[in-house]
Amino acid sequence: MAATTTTTSTALINTLQPSSLQKLSRPKWTVTNLSLPTPPSRVLFANGCRLRTPLTRVSSSQSFPTVPFTVKDYEFLDGSTEVELRLQLGGRNITNSRDIFVDANGSSLIIKVQHSGSFVTLMETNQLFEKIKPAETIWYIDEDQLVINLKKQDPDLKWPDIVESWESLTVGSMQLLKATSIYIVGDSTEINQKVAQELAVGLGYTPLTTKELLEAFAKQSVDSWLLAEGSESVVEAESAILESLSSHARAVIGTLGGQHGAAGRAHKWRHLYAGFTIWLSQTDATDEDSAKEEARSHIQDGRVAYSNADVVVKLQGWDVDHVKTVAQACLSALKQLVLSDKKLPGKKSLYIRLGCRGDWPNIKPPGWDPSAGDDASPGGFQ
Repeated sequence: MAATTTTTSTALINTLQPSSLQKLSRPKWTVTNLSLPTPPSRVLFANGCRLRTPLTRVSSSQSFPTVPFTVKDYEFLDGSTEVELRLQLGGRNITNSRDIFVDANGSSLIIKVQHSGSFVTLMETNQLFEKIKPAETIWYIDEDQLVINLKKQDPDLKWPDIVESWESLTVGSMQLLKATSIYIVGDSTEINQKVAQELAVGLGYTPLTTKELLEAFAKQSVDSWLLAEGSESVVEAESAILESLSSHARAVIGTLGGQHGAAGRAHKWRHLYAGFTIWLSQTDATDEDSAKEEARSHIQDGRVAYSNADVVVKLQGWDVDHVKTVAQACLSALKQLVLSDKKLPGKKSLYIRLGCRGDWPNIKPPGWDPSAGDDASPGGFQ
């Protein structure tokens, strides 16, 4: 599918990192803008810490991210510090280096060869699986193959493929998440469930929904429960379920939406912090600037409990046919989040082992009493 992509400049990123916020322990926000086909809708996601908002933007007519390959015949090898890409030249008569054009820049790669007096694009992507060191890119001809070596910025990260895609993200996320569960929150129970199911299937995690668990326990629908006993009863019941799920690994949990769900109450997040939380937020924002302002406003006023989430995915419209697109945006955001702070999965595990006491993200030492307040035991784990 044809697609266009635009990314923001480093200057924009730097202007959104005021020095007064450098001591925040949580990672940076990233906002990505994705266009979907009819009905008109967009996905904008932001992940990371509050108010530190370097922005990138990706727009696409069909899928996320934009990866317009012109050839599929390539070989890929992941090494310890670099990745190797081999492209078949297809019998083209390459006589000198000027017949080949290679442009590697951060997370993008363009490869062209001269054919019949003009350059033909062999590969073009603006979404490599992760960032590279462009100045250290080398290429050479090996018989009928063009070999390109790209130096990783993060040598510890294993690349499942040359580009970021649904397939590479589902494979690559396993090394980053380290079995940490994922909670999907937001105003729509249906959207939460659909995206949770898609993520679970892709990751090989267990798909769970608190709605189904509640209805199996109560032997009645959540709607009937709400009519009979009110939202507070449902909130308390879902909180109990979240407590029981907090020690589970490798699960994606879709939660109840709206104010009759526990995630809609800020004081009920104690056990949600046990996993990575993704807020699926419907919005009228049409670009990353307005999405950033909306997210900043939610965090500053503190009235929206969902703003406690690790990742925010903003949706303008919803179409169930594009649930995988939303799920892919979630994984891309989670990848950036964990790469910003590789200790996060370990901190989540520690938080669970200490009893999910509500002291996220500044975990207090063992013996800390939540009821005694923050002054009872100074310090914490970073």
